[in-house]
Amino acid sequence: MMRLANGALRGLLTGVLVATPSLLLPGVSADTAQVVSLVGLAMALLVTVEYASSYPSLIEFRDAPPFNRIRFLCLFATVFLLSILLRGEAEASGFALFVTAVGHLAGVVLDVPFSPIRLLLLTQPETTTAADMMTLRAALGLSFFAAFFSFVIFYLILKLADWPRSVGAFNVWTNLPTFDPTTGSDVVTRLRRDGRFNLVLGALLPFLVPAVTLASGTVFGPALESDGQSLIWMVAAWAFLPLSLFMRGIAMLRVADMIEEMRRRSTAAPHISPAVAPAE
Repeated sequence: MMRLANGALRGLLTGVLVATPSLLLPGVSADTAQVVSLVGLAMALLVTVEYASSYPSLIEFRDAPPFNRIRFLCLFATVFLLSILLRGEAEASGFALFVTAVGHLAGVVLDVPFSPIRLLLLTQPETTTAADMMTLRAALGLSFFAAFFSFVIFYLILKLADWPRSVGAFNVWTNLPTFDPTTGSDVVTRLRRDGRFNLVLGALLPFLVPAVTLASGTVFGPALESDGQSLIWMVAAWAFLPLSLFMRGIAMLRVADMIEEMRRRSTAAPHISPAVAPAE
C-alpha cells in the first residue's frame, strides 16, 4: 500500500510538472490545454505504475534516493523559472522581474566565445528580433544555472553522504533495470565503460545541439514567437539531458567501485593469517 501511495504521489508531481507551462503562460488555447492534459495524464500514469510495481522496467535508481529527486527538482525548477520568465513579458510582477534579471545576468556571463549558449544563439535566423534573442539568452542562462546548481548538490551528497552506500544495500537489477549484468564482459568493466561514455556524451551534448538544430532546421527563436511552451521544453531539455548523463555516468562509476571493493574484501577474507585474525 505504501508503495502504491508513493507511486501515486510521484505520478501526481509528474503531471503537475508537465502542466506547469500551460498553467502559468497566458493565452494558452483550449486545444493546447487538452493535449497537455493528455500528456500529463500519460506521464503520471507511467510514473505511478513504475514506482508502484515491484519489478522495474525503465526508471533507473528508483531505490537509491535522492538521485531521481534531484533530477526531478532540477527539471521542475527549470520549467517553472522559464514559465515565469515568459509570463513576465505579458504580466510583469516583482518575482518575474527578479527571475528575468537573474536570467539576463546568467546569460551575459555565460555568453562567451565558443560557449554552448553563444553557439546556440548563432544558429538563430536573422529574422529573430533583438528582444527575442535577449529572452532566449536569459532562458538558456536560467536553465544552465539550474542544472549546474543541481549537479553541485548531487556531487556534495555523493562525497559527504557517501551515496549510494548511505541508502543501504544497492540492488543493481532494481536500480539499473536496462543494464544486464549477466551478459557481455565483466560487470565492472561494462559499468565503467558505460559511465565514461555517459560523461563524455554529457559534456559534448550542449555543443552538439547547435549542430543538430542547423541540420534539422529547428531553431529556438521561431518557437519563442509561435509557442512559448515549445521554447520552454526545448531549453529545459538542452540543460537537463547533459545533467542526467553526467549524474548517470558518475553513479555508474561509483557502483563499479563498490562492486570492485566488495570483490577485494571477499577475496582477501579467506587469506587472513591466523596470527592477525581477531580474537574470539
